[in-house]
Amino acid sequence: MTRRVLIAKVGLDGHDRGVNVITRLLRDAGMEVIYTGLFQSPESVARTAVDEDVDLVGLSILSGAHLTLVPLVLDALRAAECDVPLVVGGIVPESDEATLREAGVAAIFGPGTSLVEIVSTLESLDPLSH
Repeated sequence: MTRRVLIAKVGLDGHDRGVNVITRLLRDAGMEVIYTGLFQSPESVARTAVDEDVDLVGLSILSGAHLTLVPLVLDALRAAECDVPLVVGGIVPESDEATLREAGVAAIFGPGTSLVEIVSTLESLDPLSH
């Protein structure tokens, strides 16, 4: 099964080198990737996820605003009745990981996560289990 993945940068985080690498990696792995670009709102991410009928949503956050932005995106996805896994990549301190998982994040990828691990994790996520 080909995964349709939405990758988004929310808030004012303008660093996009890593997300561009991940986008190409996922495409090379056979996934369909929709990249929204920089400076998206939680609502625009949810709207795009619904419009594109994606299997999962990935957020790239390097701004330190993950504890604010991730719950807003989760709320927007729920409000849009878009029940897909949400994964987060970027700078997330270990001390914040449990909070994000409890909020509903399916996976967190920090700096140094192998590309093989990212692809295998995304392939293993069940869109119907969230």
